[in-house]
Amino acid sequence: MRIALFATCIVDAMYPKVALATVRVLERLGHEVVFPPGQGCCSQMHVNSGYMDDALPVVRNHVHAFSAADYDVAVAPSGSCVASLGHQQPMVARAGGDEDLAQQAEAVAANTYELSQLLTDVLGVTDAAAQLGSWFPHTVTYHPSCHGMRLLRLGDRQRDLIASVADLELVPLPDAEECCGFGGTFSFKVPEVSAAMAEEKIDNIVATGAQLCTGGDASCLMHLGGAMARRDTGVTTVHFAEILASTRSNPLEVSGPVELSIPTPKGRRAAPSSRPSATSATRGGAR
Repeated sequence: MRIALFATCIVDAMYPKVALATVRVLERLGHEVVFPPGQGCCSQMHVNSGYMDDALPVVRNHVHAFSAADYDVAVAPSGSCVASLGHQQPMVARAGGDEDLAQQAEAVAANTYELSQLLTDVLGVTDAAAQLGSWFPHTVTYHPSCHGMRLLRLGDRQRDLIASVADLELVPLPDAEECCGFGGTFSFKVPEVSAAMAEEKIDNIVATGAQLCTGGDASCLMHLGGAMARRDTGVTTVHFAEILASTRSNPLEVSGPVELSIPTPKGRRAAPSSRPSATSATRGGAR
């Protein structure tokens, strides 16, 4: 299968190795991953702030980039951005009087999956250890982000994949369904409320005794990871794509700071200055 990667803004700009981990997992299953050029933001932050006119060209760019590409299905390591494609982009196009764009947006959204959706529903992956070779000998708890849980209705897809990783101990997170407080622009507009919500979530994470907290949205993990670092909790965050990409021969290193990155082929994380962008990683045919 030919799979188009929608990297998303925050992954491409800040955590490109989450995209690289996604590519490695899909290529491990024998699929070809392509990167439609010209892709950018999904327009979620514009819409959430009420800037519908500014969102329209952003939607048009995404729709045109993916409509012009040759692929079978598209995937993103972000429930939030995938939810935005179906929930917001057609609405923005219709509000701008462009019905043709709205229908194209619906078609692109219908063929775009969050990573756990694609693995479980389309590719039939139910056992990460057996089918992906995933190995991660650490104690982990899992935070289900709001958009994936409430808009995409992911249910236990992410959690079940994480639980099937070899030698991983998954411990339940109290009040897991509660928001972490990030909410995109919400965290900038009402930082005091956002921080208070994060503190409640972190209290529950620390109470599990887990070494790491994982999830499916880099933005939520960034929010929680930063707050936990400031509190010096000793717990950090990592995207579930990187856990799935971790194997016995090329494990995800967790000693020291975990920067949502997987190791180089020699088993060491690359220095921050040499981290590739998602664009360069996927164009280079990363394995």
